[in-house]
Amino acid sequence: MIQPDSNFIVLNAPNAPKKIANDKKLKKKLAKLTQQFSKLQRKFYAQDQHSLLLIFQAMDAAGKDSTIRTITQGVNPAGFQVFSFKQPSKQELDHDFLWRSATRLPERGRIGIFNRSYYEETLVVRVHPEFLDGQRLPALQKETDLDALWAERFESIVEHERHLSRNGTVIMKFWLNVSKKEQKNRFLERLNNPKKYWKFSGNDLKERKLWDKYMHAYEEMLNATSTEFAPWYAIPADNKLAMRCEIAQLIVDKLKSLDLAYPQAENVDQFEQYKAQLLAEK
Repeated sequence: MIQPDSNFIVLNAPNAPKKIANDKKLKKKLAKLTQQFSKLQRKFYAQDQHSLLLIFQAMDAAGKDSTIRTITQGVNPAGFQVFSFKQPSKQELDHDFLWRSATRLPERGRIGIFNRSYYEETLVVRVHPEFLDGQRLPALQKETDLDALWAERFESIVEHERHLSRNGTVIMKFWLNVSKKEQKNRFLERLNNPKKYWKFSGNDLKERKLWDKYMHAYEEMLNATSTEFAPWYAIPADNKLAMRCEIAQLIVDKLKSLDLAYPQAENVDQFEQYKAQLLAEK
């Protein structure tokens, strides 16, 4: 069981009942929230004062892709961007571990969504420390240096996010907390449906065997990097509809808290003259 500190926000117990509300009510609520998200995003884009960074982390089959697709329905595609971070390229390995994500940060007025992120460097790389060989870190000499390395990366991430926050980036981080039992069910669903074969890999089962190691890595990462300016939200993911509603509600509430407004137009006193000119056209 992951034990949170005061900054790590757990919305419900990991094994919350699947039927929090019936599906019809949840779908209706989600539709309303996505509509609100769309309207708020227009003001957010027009105000051009903040950027919003949404980070999604989870074990396989937790529903990251489908959740991102669902909550952004109706949002103007010109106002947001989604990046998925997988195995780093040679060019990316020749930079520090924050570089590739830093080049994809959203500018003011836009929403950036990271499907996985720089946090992989404290999760999958921690579970598979052999991946560090490709990073050729000069300070890493032996295995006993690893604990210090993870602590340093947590520190770098917190300072990175503090800098972004100071400069107008609103950061929200979501851990989709799927249970091991539910992950098994979703893997079986993929294996039983030819249309979902492409979603499954034999490597998924290899990673599943390392579940306890991943949970340990998540626990330390969540507690070390959840801050007031960049909090982690632990969202129970066994019920996808309920999970999406919670995430959409959090985003809507955050956008509302920014006191968004359309910019004031200049030279309003001349608008009547402009209208008269247009109406006088033949």
